[in-house]
Amino acid sequence: VQLVESGGGSVQPGGSLRLSCTASGSTLSMNYVGWYRQAPGKERELVAAITSRGTVNYGDYVQGRFTISRDNAKNTAYLQMNMVKSDDTAVYYCNARFGTDANYYWGQGTQVTVSS
Repeated sequence: VQLVESGGGSVQPGGSLRLSCTASGSTLSMNYVGWYRQAPGKERELVAAITSRGTVNYGDYVQGRFTISRDNAKNTAYLQMNMVKSDDTAVYYCNARFGTDANYYWGQGTQVTVSS
């Protein structure tokens, strides 16, 4: 199973980015999908998560700026990031569980840099 994140890059404060996480190598559909981030010198933290039933959960600091979504047909999850701040600078990772597979898989991460 492989998760590949894309869409990261450099953006100015107040701008937007859309991250994608595409799964391959599994015949099972993504069940739980979460976006996490890790800034230099800090622990990895939850940004947003969504279950197969569409239940979502966001980190407190998101404050309505980010939206997680999924396309089950494409086995892909997205993170729409709006009104980004410099504190959002981090490597963003996708984490997912598939069907009855009890394992959680991680992607390699995509860098998001917010700077003027």
